[in-house]
Amino acid sequence: MAAYLQWRRFVFFDRETVKEPSGPDGAGAKPFALPPGIAVCDSGRGSLVFGDILSQIWFLPRSLQLSSFQAYKLRVTHLYQLKQHSILVSVGEDEEGINPLVKVWNLEKRDGGNPLCTRIFPAIPGNKPTVVSCLTVHENLNFMAIGFADGSVVLTKGDITRDRHSKTQILHEGSYPVTGLAFRQSGKTTHLFVVTTENIQSYMLSVKDYPHLELDTHGCGLRCSSLSDPSQDLQFIVAGNECVYLYQPDERGPCFAFEGQKLIVHWYRGYLIIVSKDRKTSPKSEFAGNEAQNSDKQVLNIYDLCNKFIAYSSIFDDIVDVLAEWGSLYVLTRDGKIHVLQEKDTQTKLEACNYMLFRKNLFEMAINLAKSHHLDSDGLSEIFRQYGDHLYNKGNHDGAIQQYIRTIGKLEPSYVIRKFLDAQRIHNLTAYLQMLHLQSLANADHTTLLLNCYTKLKDSSKLEEFIKTSESEVHFDVETAIKVLRQAGYYSHAVYLAEKHEHHEWYLKIQLEDIKNYQEALHYIGKLPFEQAESNMKRYGKILMHHVPNETTELLKILCTDYRPSGGNEGPGMLEGKKANSEEFIPVFANNSRELKAFLEHMTEVQADSPQGVYDTLLELRLQNWAHEQDEQIKEKLHNEALTLLKSGRFKTVFDKALVLCQMHSFKDGVLYLYEQGKLFQQIMHYHMQNEQYKKVIEVCELYGDQEACLWEQALGYFARKEENCKEYIAAVLKHIENKNLMPPLLVVQTLAHNSTATLSVIKDYLVNKLQKQSRQIEQDEQRIQKYREETMRIRLEIEELKASPKIFQKTKCSICTSALELPSVHFLCGHSFHQHCFESYSESDSECPTCMPENRKVMDMIRAQEQKRDLHDQFQHQLKCSNDGFSVVADYFGRGVFNKLTLITDLPSGKTATTIEAGLQRELLIHTKRST
Repeated sequence: MAAYLQWRRFVFFDRETVKEPSGPDGAGAKPFALPPGIAVCDSGRGSLVFGDILSQIWFLPRSLQLSSFQAYKLRVTHLYQLKQHSILVSVGEDEEGINPLVKVWNLEKRDGGNPLCTRIFPAIPGNKPTVVSCLTVHENLNFMAIGFADGSVVLTKGDITRDRHSKTQILHEGSYPVTGLAFRQSGKTTHLFVVTTENIQSYMLSVKDYPHLELDTHGCGLRCSSLSDPSQDLQFIVAGNECVYLYQPDERGPCFAFEGQKLIVHWYRGYLIIVSKDRKTSPKSEFAGNEAQNSDKQVLNIYDLCNKFIAYSSIFDDIVDVLAEWGSLYVLTRDGKIHVLQEKDTQTKLEACNYMLFRKNLFEMAINLAKSHHLDSDGLSEIFRQYGDHLYNKGNHDGAIQQYIRTIGKLEPSYVIRKFLDAQRIHNLTAYLQMLHLQSLANADHTTLLLNCYTKLKDSSKLEEFIKTSESEVHFDVETAIKVLRQAGYYSHAVYLAEKHEHHEWYLKIQLEDIKNYQEALHYIGKLPFEQAESNMKRYGKILMHHVPNETTELLKILCTDYRPSGGNEGPGMLEGKKANSEEFIPVFANNSRELKAFLEHMTEVQADSPQGVYDTLLELRLQNWAHEQDEQIKEKLHNEALTLLKSGRFKTVFDKALVLCQMHSFKDGVLYLYEQGKLFQQIMHYHMQNEQYKKVIEVCELYGDQEACLWEQALGYFARKEENCKEYIAAVLKHIENKNLMPPLLVVQTLAHNSTATLSVIKDYLVNKLQKQSRQIEQDEQRIQKYREETMRIRLEIEELKASPKIFQKTKCSICTSALELPSVHFLCGHSFHQHCFESYSESDSECPTCMPENRKVMDMIRAQEQKRDLHDQFQHQLKCSNDGFSVVADYFGRGVFNKLTLITDLPSGKTATTIEAGLQRELLIHTKRST
């Protein structure tokens, strides 16, 4: 009993005696009593099943209402209740002698109130009657094995509930009684364990001919074998008097030294239940009391083989069997009582055992116990924490950190970190932080702390392993890692992380500010996608331009024309090149005018539609170079380049800006060109006036005088103000003024009166010609006046004649069809006559002559236009101000009747009075006068 004494003992089960249900009066219940003569037991399908020596089979449900039926005529010797089917298999005797019968009962079907017996067959191996020793049935109902006292095993294969669909054969023959049978199902493989008093064998039933293997040369007694559950890998358990052995189908497993004569062995929910004889005084425990026990007492022990402790131990009187049902164990004793062992809940068990284990520092056992009872992660974490605290207090920091690592995810990391912040324990802290990162539970502070540990330890290999091991998943905050590495001076590691995880800003910041590797930074930008390359060039372009101007300029040229990432990093959207706004990169070239000029010229050559700012900056740059150049040949070349750019037509929308640039740099040809393009003719002339270029002033007047006549007047005033002799230029101006009649003579005289050098001889020819022209004009006007007077007199006489004398119509032909006139006919005062039907066909108005109507309408339209223009004061004032001869403008408006108030009557009503007739005559007269002129 050495192993038995060494194993820890716990009380994981509560023992009670099953009592009868309380009566209506509420009196105390008596212990439940089984019927006498119980020989065999089993359980399943919600009932305890008993067989007695009087041939009865009893069922005890949870309600404790016993029921029975007679299964045999003499006695029941064996029972097997299937757990997954309502099938009960029994072995008994119907007559004296050795003649056992196997009966299969369907408990769900009834036959006269009793379960239906679906099959009966004799349990005889061959022709030799023998006693049945054990029985087992496979849960799939396709195998049943019966062991006999003569060492034979009979296997029934097929549907065990029917004779027709099954086949029975002798599987095993031997010299020793068969004491135990058990089926083991693993996947599609079925094994049968056969144990006798002297050996143990396993048969493979899923293979033809049923090959077998002898596992051991010692056996066990009846009811001293069982099959474990999957927690023990479905091992076959055989309990000898010295040890308990576990077997796989092909080999023997571990053994446990549990001494004593074993009477009953069962497996229940991971526990091994052994009932053995108590031949010695019970060991000191709370289960057995202090008195020595009698030799007929039996001890029931419940073992936890995984965790190596005794979950329960108690002494009973003459145990019949131990059954498992309804989540509890039921111990049947020979006195007819039933004792129930109810397992305590997990929390209660753990609290009880942990108190003792923690007190004795048996943390490993506590952990194993918690795991076997499937304690949740929170409970396990608490055990790990206490174990870690225990080891930490003992000074075992390496062991403590391993336990703390097992709390990751449950225990707050700061609890552990604070314990290991001492420099001497930095290795332990590093191990904890590494595991924290591997489980992706670290935050930025943890990453910072771990990297600081690496840097303080100067462990570059561990540092590289940390940042380079995980290719698929990152267990730390990358940006935080980059910051810490950069701060610690591990620039290469920081750059590796930044490049690997595409933290482009950090990569460039470290390369440019710390490593100073400008060439590599520029190369890296060239591999980035367009948007990121553009933004980073705007951010770092000035630094790169200062250190690697040529390479930076080339990259900018590509970026602004047809950018594709280098190194084969094109994505699906990069099949077509993209281009940036070149104007936005002009500030990058501060203090690099040579590179700027090359960049701008490249952009204007390859991209004619470059932004206006590109052309503006290029013009300014060329003008600056031209202004500061000393070499005449180069200066001439720069002059031509600037002028060519101006004439490219790109400055129409920014005319003022270009003009200011040219004026700032005294670029004469550019200024004059822009003046000409902007039609600023006066500014051109003023420019020459300021430079006293008299011939140029005359040339400007000759070129642009027709477009802007006031140029000649300004030229005359300019020369008139000059004190030097300008007679030649004044004469040329006066000649043009005279030819174009641009100024009144009086104004010319007044203008030249300010010049002390201009004598009368200068304007003599001008005045003589002017007076001669005016004389001729006066004569023409007098002739025209006389003509108008005569015409007016004739018209007045004609009007008087129409008023006082009858009008004789002498037309003989129709003015429309030229046929002879016939009555009825229509005559007009204008002298035209028409057939009435011709007049009605062609006339648009009954009161107007069809022949004269087109001409009359023109006159009427002119009269209406004059009427509308009479109130156009602004137009009159504008023409009066801009005209060189104001009198002619006034005369024109006076002739239109603007200054008269005229009442115009266009149509005569049906009733004609003398006044209306006179108005009609006036209208006819007006029309006639227009036609005559």
